[in-house]
Amino acid sequence: MSTTSQAIGTMIRDGRVARGWSQQRLADELGTAQSAVHRIENGQQNLSLSMIDRLADALDMPLIHTATEGKLNFQITGPTKLSGDIAVRTSKNAAVALLCASLLNRGTTVLRGIARIEEVDRICEVLTSIGVTMKWIGDRSQDLEIRRPEVLTPATINQRAARRTRSILMFLGPLMHDFDTFELPYAGGCDLGARTVHPHMSALRRFGLGVEATDGQYQASVDKCTLSERHITLVERGDTVTENALMAAARTEGVSVLRNASGNYMVQDLCFFLQKLGVRIEGIGTTTLRVEGVKNIDVDVEYFISEDPIEAMSLLTAGIVTNSEITVRRCPIEFLEVEIAVLEEMGQQMEMSAEYTSNNGCTRLVDVTVKPSKLVAPLDKIHPMPFPGLNIDNLPFFAVICATAEGQSVIYDWVYDNRAIHLKKLADFGANVQLMDAHRLLIIGPTRWRGRNIECPPALRPAVCLLLAAMASRGTTNLLDVYVINRGYEDLPQRLNALGANINVFWGEPNAD
Repeated sequence: MSTTSQAIGTMIRDGRVARGWSQQRLADELGTAQSAVHRIENGQQNLSLSMIDRLADALDMPLIHTATEGKLNFQITGPTKLSGDIAVRTSKNAAVALLCASLLNRGTTVLRGIARIEEVDRICEVLTSIGVTMKWIGDRSQDLEIRRPEVLTPATINQRAARRTRSILMFLGPLMHDFDTFELPYAGGCDLGARTVHPHMSALRRFGLGVEATDGQYQASVDKCTLSERHITLVERGDTVTENALMAAARTEGVSVLRNASGNYMVQDLCFFLQKLGVRIEGIGTTTLRVEGVKNIDVDVEYFISEDPIEAMSLLTAGIVTNSEITVRRCPIEFLEVEIAVLEEMGQQMEMSAEYTSNNGCTRLVDVTVKPSKLVAPLDKIHPMPFPGLNIDNLPFFAVICATAEGQSVIYDWVYDNRAIHLKKLADFGANVQLMDAHRLLIIGPTRWRGRNIECPPALRPAVCLLLAAMASRGTTNLLDVYVINRGYEDLPQRLNALGANINVFWGEPNAD
């Protein structure tokens, strides 16, 4: 048996009406906008686990929990032809970093345009559990007002939420400024193989933070760094590693020079935010960052999060694999230039608008129109590189793109152990995908896609690639257990449906034909 989002929406509407509430009254109870309640009641909004909990509590309807038991799934009917335009939303990776960085500030932090996704919900649950006050504000309730208490309480941390996100690692940098000792649960997140925490520990040790892993916890101890200047070379040019080091440097007095730093989009967002907090940073976007830390930060600040280049690439891929013409607005071009160059070499026709600036006043945006094109396989392997190279999180989309192209392609993911294995599932849709080893895929196209029932892999980008392949496939696909997609995308089925896709959301087992 299964329950659809439309059925849940009807149940919620009936429960609201039975209580004599308007949509606005329910929205107030939920801390969201009336328009969101309208979409929920019409089955047009993806429901997160925390929203399901809030709805059940507000309406005193445990039946909502019963109806949404089991796995959340997508039913996709294809082949799809898309048309129209869609705007890129703000960065999930930047949002979680900025949420962690809000702990540095004793004033009020307002983050504008934050994504309402599972990953954000998990971090918010963790922050709330250690004493932070959070309130959704604004017309669409996508602005978040954050106030930290005078004294944080990491001992009361929400263990379940913390273990479901790898972003918990980015609490190390902020918390080291307030405690001599503290504990954090082991990090969770996507299953992408052995993602060591050693680079974080190596960088933070230079600021005086020692970490020992014992019995499912990180035991942290702090011996304050008293040097007036410190030069730190990161052993890995990782995004979260750089962010952690930046947050450690922000409230460490003196100068910190970070070498082999990431210049990627979420790191730049964090740098722009820290500058608003009064931290001087030079070298943004380069591999060397010079940070002048301040002992105390107590300012009222607002920051507009920039657009997400990974979501932009996924939306462009949706148009490409369905051989459609769509316009993806607000693409952060600085972080997509290599991807677009590769697509053009493969024969993809595109038009780009003149550049304009994001609401943060810094990020360069363009509107990109993809057109139906006959693609050929690239001459060389496609592989990621640190910024400004091809983004590691955009690499999986080239697997599904290459499967539509004429000829033989090699996808080389030297970063993650398991991602190529997850992408091998494209073969279930009819793609000729051969696993050369744990890091390399051989793909021979073009593909005649066919729908089928398939379990979602436990990794965000490969899971979205299966969704996009399903949209290009003949027949019906049931993509099962899509929680991982909700971790990184807000209302993706509904937004794709607005372009012409046919994606239904349901809970439980697929109905038998």
